[in-house]
Amino acid sequence: MSVAETTETRPPSEAEPDRPGPAGTTAARHGWRGKLAAVAAVLGGTALIAAHASLYGHWLIDDAAITFAYSRNVADGFGPVLQPGASPVEGYSNPTWMILLALGKLVGLFDHGTLFGVNDQILFPKGLALACCAGVLVLFYFGAKTLSRRPALITFVAGASLAAIPSFVIWCFSGLENSFYALTVAALAVLILRAVQSGRLLGNQVALGTGLIAMLAALTRPDGIIYAGAYPIVVALFLKRELLGRSIRAVVVSVAGFAVPYGAYVIFRWFEFGRLVPNTAVAKGQEPPTLDDLARPGEIVSYVGWLVVAVAVACLVMLLVRPSRLRTGLIALLVPFGLTVVAYIVLEFDWMGQLRFATPVWTLGAFGGAIVVVEALAMARLRGRIVLACLLVVALVSSVSGLYDQGKSYRANVKTAMCIVAERDAQAINGFADILKLPDTAQVGLIDLGGTSLGSRIRVLDLAGLGDKPIADYLHRADMQGLRDYVFTQAKPELITFIGSWITTLQFNQDPRFERDYATIFLNPRIGDMTVDSRNWVSYHVRRDLVDDAKLAQLQAYAQKTLPPILELNKTAGLRGCANIQPGMKVAA
Repeated sequence: MSVAETTETRPPSEAEPDRPGPAGTTAARHGWRGKLAAVAAVLGGTALIAAHASLYGHWLIDDAAITFAYSRNVADGFGPVLQPGASPVEGYSNPTWMILLALGKLVGLFDHGTLFGVNDQILFPKGLALACCAGVLVLFYFGAKTLSRRPALITFVAGASLAAIPSFVIWCFSGLENSFYALTVAALAVLILRAVQSGRLLGNQVALGTGLIAMLAALTRPDGIIYAGAYPIVVALFLKRELLGRSIRAVVVSVAGFAVPYGAYVIFRWFEFGRLVPNTAVAKGQEPPTLDDLARPGEIVSYVGWLVVAVAVACLVMLLVRPSRLRTGLIALLVPFGLTVVAYIVLEFDWMGQLRFATPVWTLGAFGGAIVVVEALAMARLRGRIVLACLLVVALVSSVSGLYDQGKSYRANVKTAMCIVAERDAQAINGFADILKLPDTAQVGLIDLGGTSLGSRIRVLDLAGLGDKPIADYLHRADMQGLRDYVFTQAKPELITFIGSWITTLQFNQDPRFERDYATIFLNPRIGDMTVDSRNWVSYHVRRDLVDDAKLAQLQAYAQKTLPPILELNKTAGLRGCANIQPGMKVAA
């Protein structure tokens, strides 16, 4: 039984008498020309994405290095901990990405030194991201084959669209999990699309496959759990009374495919970390969405341009009003796309900027947009094609101009870079620890966790809560007094460093115990330039009972010699790379 018989009121021959069968019915489709076009589309789109990614140099966001640290310790046999010997805390929220990086370390491609003369802590995550982007385009091609005689064109247009969106490129190549997340969402959407078009929607393999892919998405980002609903929703949309029992069984298989492995990880999380959710989720304090959050999709539309979105929507409507297999496929594709938008609405505002949580929206939006534009142009008569083409040109010119400004702006002011944190904080902390002759079990309280957790030889105490359970609980309750009590009376870190306004956010500057218990080693004050301040507004402090006047003067002299050159470089070289970050790295005095 075909899916058309279970989902359409008319079979394809009646609903679409003037439309040829789906791509693959002609000899050229199976010949070398079709294969060459497919390869060219995938490689061309991937090359465009890579070219855009190269504009951001060796930059990786510092939060990505938190996952790097866990990957290192898992691969080295220490378990999922931030540093060897530390207590297990789930300071990451992307287990699948962490495992991929750990596998890279095990095979010698990550965290070993250099690849082609580049720090492999930078090159491997970016190379893995590029492979994921290529995988997304391969999936697009096989999805488009079921809908169009022009799958290669659709694939290239979708790839070019993704390459033009700074938000997509920035976050896929930031060292974070976005690229693999995009791959899982694309895989889910394409599997559902192909199943609907081939009449295999209720098959056990499809049902199980959707559940497993949704599980991968949920273990790549916590909000990925929403995609467990994609298959049940599609089945409900195409439900036929005579297939009710079979539909229920298929949904149960899909839910089980998701719930069993995901539930196993939640059980592991509870026994290993003592929480049912990642520690990061507790620290960040995800709140239920409000009515105001319903307007958040407007951020996405504004980012790419209202006109280009309006043209794509018009093309979609044009295709949906006509019963066809294409319409059926578009309806199926709209379900996971709608879930990407819902997930974006639910998530809290992200300080990193550039719509970091919108990656799945861009992924399926580019694919769906390419389909509807290419097919609308093919379906329209000559006059309609001319009008639509003119509208597209105007919309694209307007959109590209805005996207160019977005990318240029972020390139000039990238958020906290892993290499800057490692060179600025990890090296300074190691130098201070050596002067003080601190054991490796000593602690440094800090804010920027990633690069320092990779490079510090002493334990890190995450004052931002991602890697520390008690502090995460205090931040979740907005209990700054309790947080400071914990730091001053229990943790008592030997060193503390603050960046930006965190000293006032956590109200340490208002607590007399901070001045009483800690002496300042180095303070680089705010100068009023947001870009420079985000990298250089930093201070370092040492517990007073560890130093006398001579020792404090020695620490200050070391800081004055080693830190200013790094801070000066930070003003203009935010995209730079760095040497492989290993525990104990420091600047020679």
